[in-house]
Amino acid sequence: MAEKFEALEQQLELFIENTRQLGIIVSDFQPQGQNVLNQKINTMVTEMQEIEKFRPLLQDVHVPLEVFNYIDEGKNPNLYTKDCLEKALDKNENVKGKMDNLKRFKGLLMVELTKVFPNEMNMYRALKGEDRLK
Repeated sequence: MAEKFEALEQQLELFIENTRQLGIIVSDFQPQGQNVLNQKINTMVTEMQEIEKFRPLLQDVHVPLEVFNYIDEGKNPNLYTKDCLEKALDKNENVKGKMDNLKRFKGLLMVELTKVFPNEMNMYRALKGEDRLK
């Protein structure tokens, strides 16, 4: 799979370089440069056809839309993965904190309920102990 990406990357880099060169030719266009301009345009069409050939090979690759937002904002798309991991870690810490608080609350609730309803809590504990064995 990596070979497909590397080949596509090389083709895209070639296309980008030719696009840059075409931009230079167009920005300083001289009538005598028409043949060179035509050759560059033909080269770009050929390169687009080459890039198109990668479509069936990479059909199963899905890119999250957020990656394109990163690119549009001028950010490195590799940062998307890093940011996702950081968000997941933050969320994990948040959920872990909530779980810890719920465990503490349960412990305090059990203590208080035992004070107010000792018989019922003993029955509850007995039932709960039976459930653990099943």
